[in-house]
Amino acid sequence: MAKSQQTYNKKEKEKKRLKKRQDKLAKKEERKANSSDGDFDSMIAYVDENGMITDTPPDPNKKKKVIKAENIELGVSKRVDEEFNPNRKGKVSFFDSSKGYGFILDTDNQEKYFVHVSGLIDEIGENDKVTFELEQGQKGLNAVRVKKV
Repeated sequence: MAKSQQTYNKKEKEKKRLKKRQDKLAKKEERKANSSDGDFDSMIAYVDENGMITDTPPDPNKKKKVIKAENIELGVSKRVDEEFNPNRKGKVSFFDSSKGYGFILDTDNQEKYFVHVSGLIDEIGENDKVTFELEQGQKGLNAVRVKKV
């Protein structure tokens, strides 16, 4: 005669599963019995004229003015640049010729701009006065077409 395939461990696991299922059903029934009237009207919330959440509908007489759709601006307004001079003047504040990059200090607004050896027309060194143009790079504005003055 063959042994039963139901081992003690399997029986215990099955008992635990059944008990868990029964506990879950009991909790569900208890929640249903103790819950207050769960209709839609009791769950809805309103926003009053001041933007506060309330359980009473807002008074239409207190409603503020009507907003026209054509008055709503989407996006960011365009930035108006002051006269943008493509040819700028500056002074080389740092340049490492072995690595091929440096920084130029703009004489107009005292901002530093990155310059790479690929953007040079003439060879430059530190403290040289230069003219350059700006181009958008990966990390910001870069000085390009740099010439010694």
